[in-house]
Amino acid sequence: MSANIAEMEKRRSAARMGGGEARIEAQHARGKLTARERLEVLLDEGSFEETDLYVHHDCIDFGMEKKQIPGDGVVTGSGTINGRLVYVYSQDFTVFGGSLSNRHAQKICKVMDTAMRVGAPVIGLNDSGGARIQEGVAALAGYAEVFQRNVLASGVVPQLSMIMGPCAGGAVYSPAMTDFIFMVKDSSYMFVTGPDVVKTVTNEVVTQEELGGAITHSTKTSVSDLALENDVEALLAARDFFDFLPLNNREAAPVRPSVDPWDREDKSLDTIVPPNANQPYDMHEVLRKVLDEGDFFELQPSHAANVIIGFGRIEGQTVGIVANQPMVLAGVLDINSSKKAARFVRFCDAFNIPIITFEDVPGFLPGTDQEHNGIIKHGAKLLFAYAEATVPKITVITRKAYGGAYCVMSSKHLRGDLNYAWPTAEIAVMGAKGAVEIIFRGQDEEGMAASTREYEDRFANPFVAASRGYIDEVIYPHSTRKRIALGLRKLRTKQLENPWKKHDNIPL
Repeated sequence: MSANIAEMEKRRSAARMGGGEARIEAQHARGKLTARERLEVLLDEGSFEETDLYVHHDCIDFGMEKKQIPGDGVVTGSGTINGRLVYVYSQDFTVFGGSLSNRHAQKICKVMDTAMRVGAPVIGLNDSGGARIQEGVAALAGYAEVFQRNVLASGVVPQLSMIMGPCAGGAVYSPAMTDFIFMVKDSSYMFVTGPDVVKTVTNEVVTQEELGGAITHSTKTSVSDLALENDVEALLAARDFFDFLPLNNREAAPVRPSVDPWDREDKSLDTIVPPNANQPYDMHEVLRKVLDEGDFFELQPSHAANVIIGFGRIEGQTVGIVANQPMVLAGVLDINSSKKAARFVRFCDAFNIPIITFEDVPGFLPGTDQEHNGIIKHGAKLLFAYAEATVPKITVITRKAYGGAYCVMSSKHLRGDLNYAWPTAEIAVMGAKGAVEIIFRGQDEEGMAASTREYEDRFANPFVAASRGYIDEVIYPHSTRKRIALGLRKLRTKQLENPWKKHDNIPL
């Protein structure tokens, strides 16, 4: 028996060394943790239970039968984050560059299948050179098997991808189909074709970082939700983020005990909106003063910053936040902000997370660039997302709510449950100046000024909409947190179903 145990220990030790000491040192020299070190940071201490430690590839071409390393380049299993179950896989760059073989893919698929059966999130730590070339189409088949599971798990269990090294070619499509992607600056890359291929085909000279680095994907493309400084910061952020999410689509998000009084009033909110309608203010300040302890986990902060998305809590309960940001493009909706908010709204609806909308929107961004790139269809995505959502929806209009953008931002007409307005709200088809120029075209300057004042007196307020029932109540700004908390209490037993359908056909 002792000999058997010794053999087991020997094999375990060999498997845990991955590609060996030299390659581990090379990984550290790049400023990166190893696959197992990453899991030690991500998961609760001592909670990781590994599966398929001894699996190796079955390739016999190109001398691969002489190069078999247990684990085959990916560490898989389960553990806990703050006591809650999560399934994980962590690609090991020290073993064949983390390349994906058929067996490597089978290990990932097994973890995802188990997560689906028990109803737990999946976090993938990606650090791979791509498909294992020696296996040819078998490696491609492995990728496709993973893709299929990403799709089946979508909307059933939360999926988070951590890009902690290269992720290129077909490999990018698995993270792209997960719910959220975190990247690490200067060490993680995502692209379908690398710089060398780009240069050969298009003659463009571009670096890996410019083509598909964390900054590129968190600012320009929106592929990444966050760009973190290093492995440790990214993994700790993932731990914090995990606490906002439910385990699956049938369970509620965890409730974190809060000492922040539910009925706390903040008088500074009464003066946060400037007297001049053209003067901006920071919507982040509103969020901090409304949410528990001012804690807000923002996603995509550097992309389409004219809309803010992220998670916070009210009375310890997770809420999804969508808010126009007057500090950027006056909070206008455009193509990028519409897509950004729409995907977030759909995630919240899929996982039963109430959506709180803070609205200050002057309309959709005009211009040929927006129109020719499809603002009609992209703006419709946000409208569609809000309209199909059946979770509790509470909207607070802080200032402008003009035109079609008023309709889109979770209006009462899109089955908004509670729609509040501050006294500073202006709900109208358009701003006073533009409306008067259309209605009273041809008037002299004095007449136009008088008509503008008349229009502002009649429409630049929330009371016309309130008189028609489109606004449930005009509230004191300082009471916003209290009103939202009470609203969420009432809506906990909300029941609403969409008509039966195989699936909808959102304007992609």
